[in-house]
Amino acid sequence: MSEMFSFNGSMPAEVLTNYLSRALTHYGIGFHNKQKSPNFADDLRMFANMGAKYIGRAASVWTTGFVDDNFFYYMCEKMAAQAHEADGELLLQACVFEAINKQSVDVIPVPAYVFDAFGLRAQKRCFRYDDMIFTSGMYVDHWGPGSSVPDITRIETRMFFYYRATRYIKAGYEGIHYGQVRLIGRNDTDFRHWGEVIKMTREYAAAHARRRYVVIDAHTLGELRKLGPEYFDFNAFPIRLKEVIDNPMECICEEGYLDSMFNEADASYKPFLVEFDNFGITANPGVATPERHYAWGYDEITWFAIQSAQYRHKFLRYIVDWVNSRYPDGWVQFPSRRVIKQAVEFIWKSPDAAWLRDAKTWDNCDYEMLGDGSARLSRLHYSANNASDACPFGFGDEDVIGELITAQTTGGGGKGRGI
Repeated sequence: MSEMFSFNGSMPAEVLTNYLSRALTHYGIGFHNKQKSPNFADDLRMFANMGAKYIGRAASVWTTGFVDDNFFYYMCEKMAAQAHEADGELLLQACVFEAINKQSVDVIPVPAYVFDAFGLRAQKRCFRYDDMIFTSGMYVDHWGPGSSVPDITRIETRMFFYYRATRYIKAGYEGIHYGQVRLIGRNDTDFRHWGEVIKMTREYAAAHARRRYVVIDAHTLGELRKLGPEYFDFNAFPIRLKEVIDNPMECICEEGYLDSMFNEADASYKPFLVEFDNFGITANPGVATPERHYAWGYDEITWFAIQSAQYRHKFLRYIVDWVNSRYPDGWVQFPSRRVIKQAVEFIWKSPDAAWLRDAKTWDNCDYEMLGDGSARLSRLHYSANNASDACPFGFGDEDVIGELITAQTTGGGGKGRGI
């Protein structure tokens, strides 16, 4: 392992920079709900080709978790081990999101070590969804029936978040993303309860993490962006694309636009990543929505995915140059694998039927066999991979992303750091 990516017990600022400048959003290299990447080996090849080192959202659960939580973490650990066998310098991030599901939560046993960490007498029971939700009814069923935003001021929520994070750390994940911390902390006005969870997570990592340290971030807003490194190692937030009204489907970045990271004050507090967010589409996709978070009616990654390859490559070059030239400690988290909200179709001329069945099981990739022996694939995911038999639905963006990673990590992207 080179000194550029070496750490133990703490992370020097230059090592953090080396990771953030090589960051991807690639969910499913670990495990996500009931999904994993069907082209895992090709993903690892792509990471090496790109020079990627920080793999964001590698493992996560949204509202639809597993009845068997142990199987989920078994898969997380198994896939992390395989990724680290390919490249021991990879830093895999797991997510503990702002969503809990009653059916899933109420069957997960509370381990004795969690009770002990909170100074409580161990009991033989499961986590309790009803003891995590907001007692005022706020955000209850926010994500659908039985799926709510938890309240961090309730001890059951803090125990659950600690449990989730510690199991990821034990499984080999060295980054934790805590999602919309202000939403979960709506009642945590002084951030005291969040501070407790983060401190306990760091203490657990010091004893159990792969390199005795965990990199913690969240989607931070306002005052939270100013918190010291004992809370978050860096800030993260969506890009907040601004529509160019006179040019349909075109977007730009703009300083001070909405609640973006792009302003002199927020950008100066600590290193930051901006990512292509996913959250849905409007009832009128393709129609401009000025002063809203949508990009022509789409979330950011769906907007990006449905563009032509030529425009995607142009935009990637544009945004890296735009961020690098303005913010010494700002980086673009490149899209690599992410959920999109509008299906994209591909034709695979020489399909492997067994591969397709596996992809349908693990990736929700629908397909139809055509009369000429080819297959039409329909998929609600973006993958940056170059298209091949190993990844027939690749969008072909990996070489451009690799080019941009190389440029911004050798001083050619406007920062001149010579990392």
